[in-house]
Amino acid sequence: MYNGHKTYPYSYCVNPPMYNLDNGGNYHNFFNCPYYTTMPMYNPAFPMLFPNQWGHVQVEAGEPIRIKDYGPEPFVVNIEKAAEQNNTFRTALWTGKHLQLTLMSINVGEDIGLEMHPDVDQFIRIEEGQGLVKMGNSKDKLDFQTNVREDYIIIIPAGKWHNLINTGNKPIKLYSIYAPPEHPHGTVHVTKPR
Repeated sequence: MYNGHKTYPYSYCVNPPMYNLDNGGNYHNFFNCPYYTTMPMYNPAFPMLFPNQWGHVQVEAGEPIRIKDYGPEPFVVNIEKAAEQNNTFRTALWTGKHLQLTLMSINVGEDIGLEMHPDVDQFIRIEEGQGLVKMGNSKDKLDFQTNVREDYIIIIPAGKWHNLINTGNKPIKLYSIYAPPEHPHGTVHVTKPR
């Protein structure tokens, strides 16, 4: 919260929006916030990523996101930005023992492909684009159909046949959560597998 003295009260400094990097690679925050008096060193090996005070990876606002599988380590990211930045059909962003996060980009006129995961529940959130989702108990009887677009989620119970078809004029950008994981750690499908 901004006040007339151009300072920020301490209670609003948990995530200060601006930093300054000196020649030694040390952070200085502009708001004299006690929570960030000792910011961690910049890591030159990963210029788009910043280890936070606990040593875990956090992608800062305004930085391009290096899309790769960060699991099973603790990870924080702007998921909307990551999904919109992704141009691959499917890339695993985080794979753990019990859960997996993937990013997908479905081209105009294409689909995810009719599939069924017998032991995996799936969550999908659309960040950009629009499409038609179909689900059913068998692949020749998809009796559940609805249109979806940006900010919609799709919940797919284990054992349901399903497909998502891009019906718009731009790629669908989405992220998908599988529980338990569906794809091997580090999965990258640049284009839709045939």
